[in-house]
Amino acid sequence: MEPHTQSRVLAVEPVLPAHRHEQAEIAAELAPLLTEPGPRRALLHRLHGNAGVRTRHLALPLREYADLARRPDAFDAANAVFADVGLDLAEQAVKGALASAGLAPEDVDVLLFTTVTGVAAPSLDALLVDRVGLRRDVVRWPGFGLGCVAGAAGISRLEDHLAGHPGQVGLLVSVELCSLTLQPTDTSVANLVASGLFGDGASAVVVAGPERAAGRPGWAVLDHTSRLLPGSADALGWQVGARGLRIVLSSQLPEVLHQHVGADVAAFLAGRGGSPRVDRWVVHPGGPKVLDAVADALDLAPDALATSRQVLADVGNLSSSAVLHVLARTPAQPGERVLMLGVGPGVSTETVLLERVGEPS
Repeated sequence: MEPHTQSRVLAVEPVLPAHRHEQAEIAAELAPLLTEPGPRRALLHRLHGNAGVRTRHLALPLREYADLARRPDAFDAANAVFADVGLDLAEQAVKGALASAGLAPEDVDVLLFTTVTGVAAPSLDALLVDRVGLRRDVVRWPGFGLGCVAGAAGISRLEDHLAGHPGQVGLLVSVELCSLTLQPTDTSVANLVASGLFGDGASAVVVAGPERAAGRPGWAVLDHTSRLLPGSADALGWQVGARGLRIVLSSQLPEVLHQHVGADVAAFLAGRGGSPRVDRWVVHPGGPKVLDAVADALDLAPDALATSRQVLADVGNLSSSAVLHVLARTPAQPGERVLMLGVGPGVSTETVLLERVGEPS
């Protein structure tokens, strides 16, 4: 289908908490919470140094994480912070995205909310209705569990809805406060890696159906597909316990992606008839090894994932928000095509083909 007949991303608004710290500063503060002095602590510092991250933004002041970790009700306390800080970030992102799209809160017909770092009922999207001024008949889809893939998948799901409701406006909100999942009693390599890789952030995306998008600049959603990679269910995710969310992060994840992503993306593009060009790549910044595996599988030029690597360096892996932060930083001229690739638990991938329409971004 042509871009003018497709739903369109009108605005992407990335936001970050105010507490910004250098990676070395974070490592120095967290190391005593995670390990005793000795080889394991030395390993933590090496892993933090090799994470491809220079700075991260945190939901709390850095020194408050020690107090949080020592609390007997640490999971409850962290979840309360998630609800409080997360709602503020969501409000900021939504207001910014709607302003950029030239729309009012009452224009939103459907609201998709995603997170994998906190639990709340009512979910934060319900609280946003009064906070932002959304209509009380807005259709809400709160989701938990897609994890890092949900930023790309959220755009796909809104496009699915808007294809049948071409005059409507959809809003995707992602809130990920990864620092609140810190597990101080877990000295596994996975937890040490996660403590140096993940940051906190949020984002909001405005997507309009074809009729509502007419004449507006943005990203036309040309096509999308979802995949579950075989034999990979234990490579990425959470184990849920008394102290909250414990990371599952296999060292085999890059190899899993390397084995499947190339063929999957090639099949997706071929399914559109031949091999449509891709001018820019928006890939989930899951870590240096993840980006290297994807770049190698897709046979990309050395600088093709420069924006993903820059987002990783500046803010860390923001789970579902990360790929949206990359999209927000991706410049494009009218007619240029972008392939967005999200990666999450399952292991799952979401591939979205976008084309820039209207004014340059």
